[in-house]
Amino acid sequence: MPTRLLADRATDLVLVVLGVSVVVFLLMRMIPGDAVAIMLGANTEITPERLAALRARFGLDQPLLAQYLAWAGAALSGDLGTSLWTGRPVAEEIAAHAGVTLQLLAMSLAFGAALAVPAGCAMARVRGGAADVALRVATIAGITVPSFWLGIVMILAAASLAPWFPAVGHVPFAQDPIGNLQRMALPTLALGLPILASLSRLVRTAMLDALGQDYVRTARAKGLSERRVVYRHALRNALLPFVTSVGITAGYLFGGAIVVEQVFALPGIGRLVLGAISERNYPLVQATILMVTVGFVVVNFAVDMLYAAIDPRVRR
Repeated sequence: MPTRLLADRATDLVLVVLGVSVVVFLLMRMIPGDAVAIMLGANTEITPERLAALRARFGLDQPLLAQYLAWAGAALSGDLGTSLWTGRPVAEEIAAHAGVTLQLLAMSLAFGAALAVPAGCAMARVRGGAADVALRVATIAGITVPSFWLGIVMILAAASLAPWFPAVGHVPFAQDPIGNLQRMALPTLALGLPILASLSRLVRTAMLDALGQDYVRTARAKGLSERRVVYRHALRNALLPFVTSVGITAGYLFGGAIVVEQVFALPGIGRLVLGAISERNYPLVQATILMVTVGFVVVNFAVDMLYAAIDPRVRR
């Protein structure tokens, strides 16, 4: 792997994280409402002196540049700050909720990506037929229908058709593996079906392009079976854009997970962030978004490196 390519991608990674940290920091300060006043609530003993003391305690009385530099410097040293509401380290708050979100993301991505390849290949093989039209209409519907709407419909359907099925809530996997998987099934489908629809269309397009290449016609002329031509020769090249898309999808999946967690009452990072925003819990929101961003760019960095390893043309 060329050193220049690694250096360029690493530089992009650092710049993206730096830019997001600045944007998130400023946006949190632009939200109406005072964090200290919200924390104190309707306490009749609130005085201007007490508000000023609490702002000084949390460093909120400093200029924005000083606040950002203090937070960024601490984050670089591994200190993500302390929650304004609980007084616990932000890293502990995130770790307590990250497992649920990571499980949801992993299961949804695995479900969508694993089924997208055979579905896309099947659509390419029956191109122009009634089955192809039906599958394309289904994929368009899967892309356009929001995950939260799918989740609501699934909950209503489960309540009507299978009231015994645990559709909402969460149980730790270590405590009850079967109960955990039952409660994660519907959220996984709600988040994974749009991924399946999007990736299967991508695979179909890539497969149609690959099936029209000269090497495929040569393989057919040699008498190879259609199954061997499709899955042994064409699919290998069609997977290159699929790999890139999976990496990008993994990063954007977190946005959908936030809403899905709310619909299915899952105690993940999504619910943690929404609660922190309403509370103006600056350190918790900033640290969470920063960690999600780092995860996003790291995944895409890994995909770029994998793509370069698969396709030598990228390294030139």
